[in-house]
This record gives sequence, C-alpha cells and structure tokens, in this order.
Amino acid sequence: MKVTVVGAGAVGASCAEYIAIKNFVSEVVLLDIKENFAEGKAMDLMQTSSLNGFDTKITGSTNEYSKTANSDIAVITSGIPRKPGMTREELIGINAGIVKTVSSQLIEHSPNVILIIVSNPMDTMTYLTHKMTGIPKNRIIGMGGALDSARFKYRLAEALECPISDIDGMVIGGHSDKGMIPLTRLATRNSVRVSEFINSERLDQVLNDTKVGGATLTSMLGTSAWYAPGAAVSALVHAISCDQKKIFPCSVYLDGEYGLNDICIGVPVVLGKNGIEKIVEIDLSENEKAALIESATAVNTTNKLLADLN
Repeated sequence: MKVTVVGAGAVGASCAEYIAIKNFVSEVVLLDIKENFAEGKAMDLMQTSSLNGFDTKITGSTNEYSKTANSDIAVITSGIPRKPGMTREELIGINAGIVKTVSSQLIEHSPNVILIIVSNPMDTMTYLTHKMTGIPKNRIIGMGGALDSARFKYRLAEALECPISDIDGMVIGGHSDKGMIPLTRLATRNSVRVSEFINSERLDQVLNDTKVGGATLTSMLGTSAWYAPGAAVSALVHAISCDQKKIFPCSVYLDGEYGLNDICIGVPVVLGKNGIEKIVEIDLSENEKAALIESATAVNTTNKLLADLN
C-alpha cells in the first residue's frame, strides 16, 4: 500500500509521521514545491524509524509527481492560509488553482487513487475536486468532520471529567465555525447519553467550544493547528488501507442524501478499501435538520465563488 501526501508543511508532515508510525503501509511519499523541503522532512522522519519501531519507507520529492505513481491514497494538504487583507475570493482563487493542479497530476500518475482533501475552504475544495476530476464520488473525501469530531470528543471528555476513550460523538455539516453541527443529542459516554452527566448549559458550552476549536488554537499558536489535523487524516487513511469499515463524518458529494444535492458537506460515512463504502443517513431532529440546511446554504454560497473564477 502506497500513500502520497502533497504538502510537507506542519499538517502534511505530521500526517506522514502518524501514518508511518502506525506501520500499516509500505511507503509514504511526501511532496512539496519548495526545493528539498519534502526530502528533508522525509529524511528526518526516517531517522526516527529505529526509535519508534516502524518500517514504513518515507520518500521526499520536490514537485516530481512521477514518484507518486501507483499511489493507492493521496492526501492534498497544499494551499495557503488566509492572510491579513486577503479577500475570501482571493483565497479561494489561489487554493482552487493549487488543488486543480495537484489533483490532476496525482490522477495522471495514479488513475485509481483515492483522494483525501484537507485544503481550505475544505468543503468547497472537495466539491471542486469532484467537479474537475470526474472520478467516482466514493474516491473523493474531505477530512473536516473527522477532525471536528475529535475536537468535540475532547471537549466532552473535559466537561465530563472522564477518559476520551469513554466518549463517542460526531460533528456533521460544513467545516467552519459557523457551519459545523456537533450532535450533542446523540453523544454518549459508554452508551449513556452525555446529558445524563452534565446539564444543558454545560453541554451548550461544549458545543460552542467545539465550533471555535480551530480558531481557538490559531489564536494561541499564531498559526493553524497540525497535530490533530494530521492525526485525523491518518485515521482516515488507516480505515481505507486496512478496509476497516469504520464510520467517520467526512465531506462527501451528496446526491439526494439528507435532502441535499450537488454539494460536498460533512455526513457520516463507512470507510473501507473502496473509499466511501456507504453514506449513513441518521435520523436528525428538526433543529438539526434546520442547522444542516443552513450550513449547506453557506457552503453553496462559497461554492458559487468558484463559478466566478471561470
């Protein structure tokens, strides 16, 4: 099993590290446009292999896509963050161009590759990849929901003062502080609903803290987080590589599911060797349905900016 990670920055490198340490693939190719940057990251990571006990081969490449040939899975982390004074349209224009170029190069060298999109705005970049590449929708996956759900579980465990391993919870909707929908109603601690342990006010605080999880870290670190995003990607890659049939919320193309059409947004899916094996439709409350529609409206508004670029 061969995995390519495009973008050797903090998220891409941590993703490559987690995949390698778990020791379930034979090779990880780390690719970047910056001269010798990916090669240096790969060498540094390989020098941890005897210490961390893994045999995964990590190879670095400066924009040489031939080294990614025959990848089973490719992760696209490349793109730029929004800078001060930059409009949303400018950000989307730049990142859309990057994602188009990267995905076309990956597919040229690996026609059967499964793509995992991390670049922001993630739901829109996932949608762009779907529209631009034309590959089956089961092979295009946006990572956001897996990360948002991990942050939700962290906040729940914090509130309940319990181990995170006790907690099960999920976030659906758009990958943004306004768009994501932590499903507090369905969250459990060892099959017992969390509402049995904390009151509604504390649960609302968990919801709000989850929604600003990324922004909170950015304000503390001065840049975007990388450990949890890298771990979220590695969990998706693991589920696909090992045909685990695990359920993760991911941004996927909907064609009538949840009453939504022609959009990529976060919903629960079963992940296996074919990528998205099944979209899981769960019964939502009226409030949750309304929130999902509102989230989808916001994602569609961003998607329309893609048309303005053409």
